[in-house]
Amino acid sequence: MATLDRTDLDILEMLSADPRTTVVAMAEKLRLSRNTIQARMARLEGTGVFLPYERAFSPAVLGYPLQAFVSIGVRQTELPRIIAELARVPEVVQAHGLSGSIDLLALVACRDARHLFDTDARILSIDGVERTETSLAMGEVIPFRVGGLMGLARREAGGTA
Repeated sequence: MATLDRTDLDILEMLSADPRTTVVAMAEKLRLSRNTIQARMARLEGTGVFLPYERAFSPAVLGYPLQAFVSIGVRQTELPRIIAELARVPEVVQAHGLSGSIDLLALVACRDARHLFDTDARILSIDGVERTETSLAMGEVIPFRVGGLMGLARREAGGTA
């Protein structure tokens, strides 16, 4: 991961506030050349700073308004194969490996309760999956955010928050 300096943090802060901010607007606000901003953006992109752009829209707009978290217990020795098979389930929009009693946590998006039931059954049918527990997402109460972390990073880098 890249080491971020004050200018990098300024760029990320502007993009966090308005993801559609143009390079020209950033250059004007930061009093830097357009080429400098473009080079910084390319470096940030190349070092994996930016997440996939797919996060920019909701599965609901595609007709999948029901979201649920599926806790998955697996046979550990088969984890890589199970993850590969889980990745082939289109309703799985995100998954994390966890420590503790749950091995994987998958976020799924479905049309309705029946579709969720069928999706859970497909996950359970993956050889090596031993159990699942499904919890409906009732609503996102704190959306994905990094603004607070940017303030911490800025303070730790010796800048102002």
